[in-house]
Amino acid sequence: MSRKAAALTCDESTYKKLMKIAGSRTEEARMVLRARLILACLKDSKLKIIAKDYGVKDSTVIKWRERFRISGISGLNDQVRSGKPKTYDKSFEESVLKTLEQVPPDGISRWDGPTVARRLNVSEYAVWRCLRKLGICLARQRTWRISTDPEFISKAADIVGLYLNPPENAIVIAVDEKPTIQALERRTGYVITRDKKIMKGLQSTYKRHGTLNLFAALVVASGQIKGKVTLEKKRVDFISFMDELVAYYSPIQELHVIMDNHCIHKKLDTWLGIHPNVFFHYTPTSASWLNMVEIWFGIFTRKVLKGESGKDTLDLSNLNSIPL
Repeated sequence: MSRKAAALTCDESTYKKLMKIAGSRTEEARMVLRARLILACLKDSKLKIIAKDYGVKDSTVIKWRERFRISGISGLNDQVRSGKPKTYDKSFEESVLKTLEQVPPDGISRWDGPTVARRLNVSEYAVWRCLRKLGICLARQRTWRISTDPEFISKAADIVGLYLNPPENAIVIAVDEKPTIQALERRTGYVITRDKKIMKGLQSTYKRHGTLNLFAALVVASGQIKGKVTLEKKRVDFISFMDELVAYYSPIQELHVIMDNHCIHKKLDTWLGIHPNVFFHYTPTSASWLNMVEIWFGIFTRKVLKGESGKDTLDLSNLNSIPL
């Protein structure tokens, strides 16, 4: 005959806390199970039925029921256990961090797990566990760039001002070029990997069929792109592109052109004298990310150039399809 324990009771506040824990999606699974066991006990259910319903032993139900009876909800927490002292404590983490701040041994450019372990004379696995705990990824890298332009603030404010509040009836255009776009010929298709995933496949060997340069202008207000493909990236090519760009608009239309500090964008006073309606705005040095056309170049590279295959530069048809 199933055994029935003495009735278990609790106040309303404690019952609400148990209900919250039992229905939580963020609480630890063991705490959720223990709260549900206690709620079942509060309903005066039989121990064997509770144990069967939740897939635990009778002794487990009895254990947590008794702890709750004595200590309430706090009794559902794990008790402090005596055990083997930690081999690697806080001081070990500090020693790993101090090691990473030192210059790597001769012959290597950066620290890795095995090298740190040899320096500290400890287990590699202990080092990896420590690095994972601290969220340190030794193999991953990120780059950064800091502009040292003494006029950074004024130049950046000028560019941002053109984006947010351009002159009345003026057109703001962001201009730049993408050089050395290679025409690579290689086999492409789809492959099935060992884990049965299907993905785009590219033959590792390829033939080079020359390069092209792409000048692009982004009309900030409309997002329209105007482009020109050239064989080279010289000042004369840039001037030719600007001539075609300016010809697209009325001679009395005020044009504000944003560009970086590349040499082919400079020493154009003569050209500017011929086009008094055009005004150049240069981004600060090492801050070409302020040029909005860079966003389009990123999309263009990802969607058009990545994985492209062509037998010659004429096969780069996606470049020639950009209207000017």
